[in-house]
Amino acid sequence: LYLSLQQDVIAGFLYAILILVIFHPVVDLIDNFNLTYKYAPLIIITLLGFYLLQVAGEAGEMTAVEKVEQQLAGLRIARRCLPSEEPTYLLDIHTSRAAQPGSSPLVAVSCSNESLRVYDGETLRFLREYGGRGGVLAGVRFAHTCDSLVFSACSQGTVKCWDVRSATQKPVQVFSGYPSNVFISFDVSCSDLIVCAGTEKVEKDTFLVFWDARGITDCASATKEPLGVYSESHNDDITKICFHPVEPNLVVSGSTDGLVNVFDINKDNEDDALISTCNSDSSVSSLGWSGEDYKQVFCMTHDEGFCWWDMAQLDTEEPITLLHVLDARESVCAENHGLHYLVGGFYHEKAGKLFLIGGTSTGDIHLISCSTDGLSLVGTLCGGHSATVRSFCWSPTDESLLTGGEDAQLLLWKPGAVERSLTKKASLKVSSSVQKRVRVHNTSLKSRKK
Repeated sequence: LYLSLQQDVIAGFLYAILILVIFHPVVDLIDNFNLTYKYAPLIIITLLGFYLLQVAGEAGEMTAVEKVEQQLAGLRIARRCLPSEEPTYLLDIHTSRAAQPGSSPLVAVSCSNESLRVYDGETLRFLREYGGRGGVLAGVRFAHTCDSLVFSACSQGTVKCWDVRSATQKPVQVFSGYPSNVFISFDVSCSDLIVCAGTEKVEKDTFLVFWDARGITDCASATKEPLGVYSESHNDDITKICFHPVEPNLVVSGSTDGLVNVFDINKDNEDDALISTCNSDSSVSSLGWSGEDYKQVFCMTHDEGFCWWDMAQLDTEEPITLLHVLDARESVCAENHGLHYLVGGFYHEKAGKLFLIGGTSTGDIHLISCSTDGLSLVGTLCGGHSATVRSFCWSPTDESLLTGGEDAQLLLWKPGAVERSLTKKASLKVSSSVQKRVRVHNTSLKSRKK
């Protein structure tokens, strides 16, 4: 399509030259450029050429975005994992970076039965399972620099790290919190130097707890104490934490108090570290980074709202809010399927665009495009899940999507894929003691900074 557009522009350019040559005598008669009249056709052709090249460039950009959106809408099931003996909700998914070109990455899944499962990323073959009796898990993350190390936080106040190459069930490292800590969120910095976990509110206290993650494999089974905490920036459960993808000193946190805080942890104290406080006006359920150089922050709320801010505008007079949608269910037209909830979002670097993942209670998955003009439906993935989708992981390497839900299924979606197994699984919607907590947010809280 882009090649055809270029050909049309060239043809139009040559056609303009032909017209000017034919009507040159007329141009001479009506020309008022005095000494420059001889160059009038050349000036006109040059300006026309610049205009046509600009149109071609803009159309090319649009085509690139449209191509990505078509690719996303064309995702099809490539693999399903085999059913486990104990069906559970799949609450979080993360993939490792392949150790060598051509090798298969690993997939880690945190489950509602307090276990962490590891699968082969290409075949979804079950490899091993960790945990159980360790408290409700609050997410799962692979190390960025070592594909065999996987982390998970739990409600009993610890973050544990396992080495999937080891046959033992024991973690190679335990990061212990303070006695009252109940961790409900965590993340690992892109340099793997810092681990941070967010706590549930206990009495009047809520904390961001930090540890030094260096030297994990050198001190197996050792317990690490915290480096310190941030305790003043949130006043309710810290539901999400996300380190910057390329700047290890930046981290964003979200809470049921409605605040989304961006910190520079290289600063000496919490007040200096707090770069920005944004107010989502609701309880934060998910958040992340987006935009060129990942200078934007977005979040979703438990009542299906969406907020999007540009941190690059903090030191300018321009507003930092790119988009604020009170209820995405009313903003996104999903035809007969409807939109019941939002799961999260991811930034597509090739398209330079932010996409959201949402869905229905019957398992349909909606792919939603974000712009400053609003949200729009890109496509719907049907025939995979039979219940609410709780988690996903986007892989920019092969542009595939992993999804997990309340039907206990782990699905791998790829562009134009054909599922090898033709046997459809029956609905596996299962009961679970884990329930999504939605707390009334405090709308009186205001942004402390721009």
